[in-house]
Amino acid sequence: MRAESDAENAAGGGATKANGTPVAPVVPGAPGAPGAPAAPGTAAGAGPAARSRRFPSITRDTARPEGSGRAVPGAVSTPVRQWPMLSVLTATAVGLLATAFGHPRVGCLAIGVALIAASVMRRVLPSVGMLAVRSRFTDMITYGLLGVAITLLALVMAAPKPGW
Repeated sequence: MRAESDAENAAGGGATKANGTPVAPVVPGAPGAPGAPAAPGTAAGAGPAARSRRFPSITRDTARPEGSGRAVPGAVSTPVRQWPMLSVLTATAVGLLATAFGHPRVGCLAIGVALIAASVMRRVLPSVGMLAVRSRFTDMITYGLLGVAITLLALVMAAPKPGW
């Protein structure tokens, strides 16, 4: 019986303790195996080191972008999943076209309102696709301040025919 369980353990079979609980096979060279080097930061025989909760100094992979499949299921086309970003880009394009066709005040107002809308969408919507660039707070402040600044500049632009 002893020889059979040793043979099963060596072959990766199902060895068990006397009470019937399974025992994992010993893999030579694995951490915790007899004769294996201790894990870094632990004393020999002290058990594995607790994982640190700090971020690693070297990033090994990247996080999934917020856009892609989180906002809407993957079966929906990309433009539908990215509607917040597309709406802001469309309003900005309308503002640029209005400016190009000789209506700078209207154009700048449209761009400023688009950025303010981006700030509001970033705050209200749980997922905004590619409109999310940084943290939610930073995006809201950035979009909001730029939108307010452009809108105020559009409102205080020199009037075409000043009264003085």
